[in-house]
Amino acid sequence: MTRQQRGFIIIEIMVTLTVAGVLISLGAPSFAEWLQSQRIRAAAEALTNGFQVARGEAIRRNLPVTLGLEPPTSAWTACEATVSPCDSNTPAPPAANSFIQNKSGQEGGGTTIVATAPVAGVATTMVTFSPLGSVIDNPDGSPRLAQVDVSYPSAVCNADGGTMRCLRIVISGGGSVRMCDPTPTVVAPDPRVCP
Repeated sequence: MTRQQRGFIIIEIMVTLTVAGVLISLGAPSFAEWLQSQRIRAAAEALTNGFQVARGEAIRRNLPVTLGLEPPTSAWTACEATVSPCDSNTPAPPAANSFIQNKSGQEGGGTTIVATAPVAGVATTMVTFSPLGSVIDNPDGSPRLAQVDVSYPSAVCNADGGTMRCLRIVISGGGSVRMCDPTPTVVAPDPRVCP
């Protein structure tokens, strides 16, 4: 009577584990880049949502609404526009600085934002939407926010020769908010191209 073998022999297990190890080691760097790209995308979408919330509330309330960013995180706070800064750390009287909504910077997973005004090289952290939804002057006289670049601090964006995809949020004077890809390799008619 012959015995039937069941299971695997040690050689088969070792070969399978070796092949699996090689495949995992090849995929780990790509997975890390993909994970960072997903964090960048999540932070950019959260910021885009914040701008849309502020614009929508300005229209709904028929009052100017300011959205203040808290760089280098993707945190933001929306409140009715006043001369005082719109930020989650400053308690303000309800009549002067009515709080609308905010988002913690912890949700971005370590992403970095850089906010800039229409004037090249000028950093700003606020944008104010009018009751008609367009962008107006900030109550404190600071420059209007025109774009926000979202990246990962330890990565090089593919615009600079890296493999990491970074994103840009552009706020037009008319109040439209658009997420785009700032890399020079993305050209029209691709809908991801930045204006």
